[in-house]
Amino acid sequence: MTLILTIESTCDETAAAVVNEKLEALGSVVASQDELHQRFGGVVPEIASRAHVERILPVIDETLQRAGVRLADLDAIAVANMPGLSGSLLVGLSAAKGLCVATGLPLIAINHLQAHVYACKIASGEEVFPCVGLIASGGHSNLYRCDGPTDFTPLGGTIDDAAGEAFDKVASLLGLPYPGGPSVSRAAERGDPKKIRFPRPLLNDDSRLAFSFSGLKTAVRYRLIGPGKLQDSEASPPSEQEIADIAAGFQEAVVDCLVGKAELALKQSGYRTLCVGGGVAANGRLRERLEQSAAEHGHRLFIPPMSLCTDNAVMGAIAVERFKAGKFESLELDVFPGQERVAAS
Repeated sequence: MTLILTIESTCDETAAAVVNEKLEALGSVVASQDELHQRFGGVVPEIASRAHVERILPVIDETLQRAGVRLADLDAIAVANMPGLSGSLLVGLSAAKGLCVATGLPLIAINHLQAHVYACKIASGEEVFPCVGLIASGGHSNLYRCDGPTDFTPLGGTIDDAAGEAFDKVASLLGLPYPGGPSVSRAAERGDPKKIRFPRPLLNDDSRLAFSFSGLKTAVRYRLIGPGKLQDSEASPPSEQEIADIAAGFQEAVVDCLVGKAELALKQSGYRTLCVGGGVAANGRLRERLEQSAAEHGHRLFIPPMSLCTDNAVMGAIAVERFKAGKFESLELDVFPGQERVAAS
């Protein structure tokens, strides 16, 4: 049986898992940093990297214990080295390299975004490729043509804020706690999504597979300030119902944009399968609308369970594909924080 230790530290979750060639997770641990970043309303890179340093080895140790294996039982070490926060990535990569030096095991590189789409295969147990991949998270809102697990071609993405980033910023505007996605979603449950219609940037532009959420966030801000006012200090505090209605209207606008562009990507590519990953894929309204779209247009839809939408190391089981292909890395492997290398195989 092939056993691979996977390590995830791309942003603010320190995670590890032991997976086998059947894509089963024998042990998995995720250490969240939400409480560290809450007062800032978003992830602070320096705080995130320092927390990874403190947690990475205990997380790996606990993962091995839960899996009931030793380092000597492993066949490879895999780590996400792109994309993400540079300091956070370096912590995970350094830990992986250290283990490889100590054990002599081969090193496997994981593309974090490809792993998000691969989570659909892990969860479903079905072959999902080729497909259109939609990744919606705090740092990414991208569409890809996915001809294989590590064969991605970018189709389009956000030109400013990512969807998850917009959720965090709007939550801050509404006085809701971080992380913003769950907070806005909970508030939206009490609101009327039709009461306030916010703009749907680029939604009706069939020539571009692109998202834009910055203006939507600004529209929420001006709604809160009120007509004829320029400063936040001039605004009256919104009522609980107003907050709920704004949250519902904002969420509906984001969902419309994500679903609409995903439908366009399927139409343009000719593919009949949509795989969705990333933290925003845990949003209940988005999942509902994607299911409605699949039923209406007759394409296959795969969305992982919520535990595999947010950052985790189980989706690092994509390393099994590279292990089988003998695609190992030298200890000179570096991190690639930006999105420009996302399609690299």
